[in-house]
Amino acid sequence: MVVSQGALALMSFADRFFLSRISPVHVAASLGGGVSFWVCICFFNGIAAYGNALVAQYFGRKDMRSCPRVVTQGIMLAVVAMPLLLLMAWPMLSMFEWMGHAPEQVALEKPYFLTFMTGGFFFLVKTVLASYFSGIARPRVVMIADLIGVFLNIPLSYVLIFGRFGLPELGIVGAALGTVIACILSIAIYLAFYFNPIHARRFHLRKSFVYAPGIMRRYLRLGLPSGFEVLISMGTFSVFLLLFQSYGVSEGAAMAIVFNWDMLSFIPLMGLNIALMSMIGRTVGAGDMSRTNEVIAAGFVMAVTYSGVMGLIFVIFRESLLSLFATPGMDFSPILAVGAPMMIGMATYVVADGLILVCSGVLRGAGDTRWLLLASVSIHVLTLIVQVFVIQVWKLEPLVSWSVFVAMLIINALLYLWRVLGSHWRQPERLARVMVE
Repeated sequence: MVVSQGALALMSFADRFFLSRISPVHVAASLGGGVSFWVCICFFNGIAAYGNALVAQYFGRKDMRSCPRVVTQGIMLAVVAMPLLLLMAWPMLSMFEWMGHAPEQVALEKPYFLTFMTGGFFFLVKTVLASYFSGIARPRVVMIADLIGVFLNIPLSYVLIFGRFGLPELGIVGAALGTVIACILSIAIYLAFYFNPIHARRFHLRKSFVYAPGIMRRYLRLGLPSGFEVLISMGTFSVFLLLFQSYGVSEGAAMAIVFNWDMLSFIPLMGLNIALMSMIGRTVGAGDMSRTNEVIAAGFVMAVTYSGVMGLIFVIFRESLLSLFATPGMDFSPILAVGAPMMIGMATYVVADGLILVCSGVLRGAGDTRWLLLASVSIHVLTLIVQVFVIQVWKLEPLVSWSVFVAMLIINALLYLWRVLGSHWRQPERLARVMVE
């Protein structure tokens, strides 16, 4: 799962690197437009992703018939979500101007955002299928599908962005379109494994294409808090990002580059988050929590080791890493002046990110999604209020705003750690309620 998520990080990294060859405005626009898309889809994607825990719980209980029925319910939810996503697209378009972005940046953000929104259904279906294979302990399938998708996306984005081999030069739209096409290919690979005759017989696939009210109720009861948690965290983060970009193009480009490197630390750890959710879900389904502490401890060791090494790299090589995205022939010094101290701040919070992802994976796998929702909403909303005052009211320097963001992540990590080290989430009566349909 770490390799799979790392492949996705590489895909986004490559797209922004290609766009940096055009201009810093393209890099900033890809961040603003891309994050706005994820804000729109994250609620539905958060619900879809909870299929991992549901499938793992049924798999741990050895209820093979119910596992693929989770996929059917997830695709039903994706069909319902698509018209809602398209309705959300139009009011979101006015957000870029409202946040005070430069006109040339807004002109790039809108088509990039709309291209992703058009392919939103495919991203949801891919999440449903990836969650299923993670839940039945087949992470190799997820790795194969994602790696092939990346190997297609990188050259395809290059060709579409710069107009090679007789294709039109689409610029930033080409980057988004390449990602959507790669997503569709990944879905095809998942379906090839899904309809494999051996898999189909073991999981009674022919009888799975039905509406299952009990499974749907569990999906919504446990998945809705997870979806709302992701929506609030992504929504507040996106507003912060868009507010930060109002400092100027150089500041927006610096943030885009810093977060591009951040993804190389954060997104692979999402693979660990998904794996922990699946493993804890299987122990809950089996009714055997005896090895839970071993799983959690291994997760912490992996997360802290990986993020700690990445943090050191970000500090030591910060200027070289930033300069990799310098547009040829343009003065990069204003971006470097803002980005270098931001890289130090990022190195401070990458370990906190690792702890957050380990803890949230454990708690989601155990169905403790309501607590996660309340904790996440409290921290993120409070932080956003502070950021509005820092950026819009008091008009403080960009690095002050960045320091507030770093502090929020550290507090978040400590709160989640306190919950996981406690005993409430693993009480037998609470876990029994999680399995009720």
